[in-house]
Amino acid sequence: MTSANGKTTQTAIVCHGGLDLRVEEREIPVPQDGEVQIQVGVSGLCGSDAHYYNHGANGIFKIREPLVLGHEAGGVITALGPNQPAGSTLKVGDRVAMEVGVMCGECKWCKTGRYNLCPKMRFRSSAKTFPHLDGTMREYMTNDARLCYKLPDTVSMDVAALAEPLSVVLHAWRKANLKPGCRVLILGAGAVGLLACALARASGATTVVAVDIEQAKLDFAERMGWTTGTYALPKGPRVSGLEALEVAKQGWEGLKASTAVTRVEGLQDGFDAVFECTGVESCMQLAPMAAAPGTKVLFVGMGTANLVLPTGVSLLREVDLIGVFRYCNTYPEAIALLGSGSLGDVGQMVSQRYPLERAHEAFEDMKRGRDKDGRPVIKPMVGNLEVK
Repeated sequence: MTSANGKTTQTAIVCHGGLDLRVEEREIPVPQDGEVQIQVGVSGLCGSDAHYYNHGANGIFKIREPLVLGHEAGGVITALGPNQPAGSTLKVGDRVAMEVGVMCGECKWCKTGRYNLCPKMRFRSSAKTFPHLDGTMREYMTNDARLCYKLPDTVSMDVAALAEPLSVVLHAWRKANLKPGCRVLILGAGAVGLLACALARASGATTVVAVDIEQAKLDFAERMGWTTGTYALPKGPRVSGLEALEVAKQGWEGLKASTAVTRVEGLQDGFDAVFECTGVESCMQLAPMAAAPGTKVLFVGMGTANLVLPTGVSLLREVDLIGVFRYCNTYPEAIALLGSGSLGDVGQMVSQRYPLERAHEAFEDMKRGRDKDGRPVIKPMVGNLEVK
């Protein structure tokens, strides 16, 4: 079997290690039992992709063999493998978003609906498991048909790629168990943080304050109507441990004194929930300080393997510290939200588009935070820009 246009090889973006990204020719995979073959549209660049590009590792997970990057994507089905799942209605030509974590389906976590914790999970573009499972930054891929979701006509390929980060946000939001009228703080205004702001507003939060070190991202969140206030933390060198804790204390004092907080009665006592979306140690330390007594902190960002947390601030005030690892059972809701328009025009988050051959440029722009024309990088997309 070949692709829909008769090709047998394809272009793929392969990471061999830190700052060693290559454009390679790979065979087009043939769908096996229960799989479909997909012509990939675009892949959104994620923070984990950037870590692999820059360091050849994401936290403790190091690349041990060449790895195709990318895990946020949509595409078009080009072939069906044998023995499709019972009840599946997928067909060639369907536009789909792909969930790319393949679980075992047999362990207690899978059987109780928490498959994101499956110890045998193989996640595309992650070096956590070996052999690695190649990601989406290529022309064609195969995927488990059960993890492919049809797109409504209102969802473009760009927006389909946002279903993955939105799923992370949905998983965190469910854990927070918030009610309309809540007041939330979002630390980090990258793609996940911005989507958290949008979801919070759409879910009835009356106060949504976003914090970042990049004013341009905060300005974007304000223009989109996703925040009621923003605060730009001062930039400085990344520090750790007790030094980071001092930075966190200063950050909380500055935030408390900002108009984003002072104009809302009672907010200086803390927020009903804090979503930490950076993975930066000082921000992770700031989060429990900013949570009101009896509330929750959702640690969404990844990046600091071992850190110092102000547990006294949390324990004495009964602030729950909750880990958020990927997502489970979120894709149908994420796609429905994206198609409904209730989150606003999230497609405006897509700040740059690059063909596969210019993937290196995309990663370099992401590292700088701005492209060659000086535009802020919020969510860059890499892939086949012709696939709609």
